Parts: sequence; C-alpha cells; structure tokens
Amino acid sequence: MDVVISIILLVVGLFFVIKGADYLVDGASSLAFKYGVPALVVGLTIVSFGTSAPELVVSIISAIKGNTQASFGNVI
Repeated sequence: MDVVISIILLVVGLFFVIKGADYLVDGASSLAFKYGVPALVVGLTIVSFGTSAPELVVSIISAIKGNTQASFGNVI
C-alpha cells in the first residue's frame, strides 16, 4: 500500500513540476518580449536558473543543518 501512495505522489509531484516550469517559461518569455529582451537571453537565463536551483537548495539545507561539508562539496 505504501508503494502505491509513493507512486501516486511521485506522479502528482511530477505533474506540478512540469506545470510550474511551463508557467515560469511563459511568464519569463512574456516579460522579456514586453521589454525587448532577445529570446536567446531569456532561454539561457531560464536554463541557468533551472540547472543551478538544485545545488542552491542542497547548499541551503545543508547549511541550515550545520553540515558544511555537504555545502562545500556541492560547490566543488
């Protein structure tokens, strides 16, 4: 029973991540086009935030828990 709940939560979480990413890209694109920012800059900025966010979260959590080795290892 626990496995079924875990799978359902995984699917629901994945759905929300995908929808959230769609909203982020749509919002960033509309703002950028409104202010005349090139599409390449918008795309590269979104990709850079998307790839750096997991490392940032791990570093923040490990710093809060006092595990500085994980933060330092994450930077390297």
